[in-house]
Amino acid sequence: MAQPNILIVMVDQLAGTFFPDGPAEFLHAPNLKALAARSVRFANTYTASPLCAPGRGGFMSSMLPSETGIYDNAAEFRADIPTFAHHLRGAGYSTTLSGKMHFVGPDQLHGFEERLTTDIYPADFGWTPDYRKPGERIDWWYHNMGSVTGAGVAEITNQMEYDDEVAHLAEAKLYDLARGGDARPWCLTVSFTHPHDPYVARRKYWDLYEDCEHLLPEVAALDYEDHDPHSQRIFDANDWRNFDITEENVRRARRGYFANISYLDAKIGSILKVLSDTRQEAVLIFVSDHGDMLGERGLWFKMSMFEGSSRVPLMVSIAGLEPGLVEAPVSTLDVGPTLADLAGVDLAGIVDWTDGESLLPIARGAARSGPVPIEYAAEATIAPIVALREGDFKYVRCPVDPEQLFHLSADPHERVNLAGDPGFADVLERFRTEADALWDLEQFDREVRASQARRLVVYDALRKGGYYPWDFQPLRKASERYMRNHMDLNVLEESQRFPRGE
Repeated sequence: MAQPNILIVMVDQLAGTFFPDGPAEFLHAPNLKALAARSVRFANTYTASPLCAPGRGGFMSSMLPSETGIYDNAAEFRADIPTFAHHLRGAGYSTTLSGKMHFVGPDQLHGFEERLTTDIYPADFGWTPDYRKPGERIDWWYHNMGSVTGAGVAEITNQMEYDDEVAHLAEAKLYDLARGGDARPWCLTVSFTHPHDPYVARRKYWDLYEDCEHLLPEVAALDYEDHDPHSQRIFDANDWRNFDITEENVRRARRGYFANISYLDAKIGSILKVLSDTRQEAVLIFVSDHGDMLGERGLWFKMSMFEGSSRVPLMVSIAGLEPGLVEAPVSTLDVGPTLADLAGVDLAGIVDWTDGESLLPIARGAARSGPVPIEYAAEATIAPIVALREGDFKYVRCPVDPEQLFHLSADPHERVNLAGDPGFADVLERFRTEADALWDLEQFDREVRASQARRLVVYDALRKGGYYPWDFQPLRKASERYMRNHMDLNVLEESQRFPRGE
C-alpha cells in the first residue's frame, strides 16, 4: 500500500468531555462535526501529561515524561529522542509544522524538515518550577484567574494573531504541496493555541453562544477545604485568593472558550477546503494536547488528573477505516505508533521506544494491551503524580497525597473516591500492582528535582551577558520567492500553477 499523506490538526487545552462522540451537539462546529462523521472517534483519549510541553512531548515521542525528561513547560526536549516526525522523515516523508509545539531547548525542529512559524511560547528554561520551594508563586508566568475575570470580546489578541498566521501558512503549504514540486508523501502538522485561555473571542463567534445552556459547570465550585490536596495546590498556584470569581465571570469565560472552538472550526474548515480544492487525499487526525477544567468543581485550566484536564478529543479519518465510536481508553502516546503503522515504518529495532501502541487494531475492535498511563510533575505539585485509566476505572497515586480511585461509568464527575471502599479493594490492589510495575516514584522524584536544579542554574547564567535565545526563527528566503532573475519565467508560471493547463 502506498504511503498516505497525513494531515494532523492539533489544538490546545480542548477538553475531551466536550467530545463525547465528536463535538457536543450544542457546539457550533460544523466542520468538526463533518469530520467526525467520517472518522473513528476515540471518546476516552488521555494526554500523556496535563500540561502543554510534557503533553506535546508525549504526543511527539510516544514516551512519558519520566522517560523523556520533559517534566514541565521549561524542560528540554532532547535532540536524541526520536519523534514521529523523525520516523516519517526517515521513511521518505516531507515533514512540516505550522504552529505551536512548545519545544524547549536548542533543537526546535525534532524531525520536522520545515517549520513555518515560530512558537508562541519561550524555548528557554525560564518557566522551571522548584520543588524546594513549595507554595511559591512565580507571578510573571504562572496562570492566574485573570483569564476568567478578563473573559470577553476582542477582534485581535496575541493568540488570535498567532492562530491566524498558523492557518494562513498551513493553507499556503497545502497549495504548494499540490503543485507537485516534491514527489514525496507528506505529513503536515497544524497546531493551534486556541481554545487555551485567555477566554477572549471575536464577536462573530461570541454571539453564537448568547443563549447557550452550558455556560455553568455541571459540578459547582467546592469550598477550598473540600478539595483534595493536589487541587488545593492548583488553586494556590492560580492565585485564587486575589480574585472574586462571580457567576457572570464563569459564564463569560465558558462562553469565550466555546466561541474559540467555533473560531478553530472555521480555521480547520478553511484548511480542509484547500485540501479538497487541490484534490489531495490525506489521513486526517484531530487531537488536543490536554483539556481544561473550565470551572468544574471550581478548577480552571489543566494540571489535574480529573477528566476535564486529562481527557482530550481524538478523531482519525482514514480511507477504508469504518467510521464509528470507540469507547475503550487510549492515549495521545498512541498517535506515533499509528503513524508508523500507516507509513510502514518498522519500529522493532528501537528498544523500549514507546509507551503507546497503534490505534488501527483498536479502531477495528481489538483491546489495548494495557492501561493508559498519565504523569504530572510540574507546578502545583511537590512530587510526581501518576495515573492509570483502564476499563471503567481511573487510579491516581502521588507519594504526598492520598490515593484516588474513581469508577467513571458510575461516577463521571469523579465525586466519590473509592480508594478506601472495601468493596473495591481488589480493584485497588490490581492498580497498585500495575503502578508498581510502571513507576519507581522515589527515583522519578529525584530525577525531577535534579533536572529543576540544573535548569535553574543554567537559565540564570544564560541571562547574564550576551543573550542568544533558542526561539525558532522561520526562514523565508526572499530570493527564492515569486519571480527572480535566476528563474525562467515560463517554467515558473507553469510549475507554480495548480491545476495546470485548465
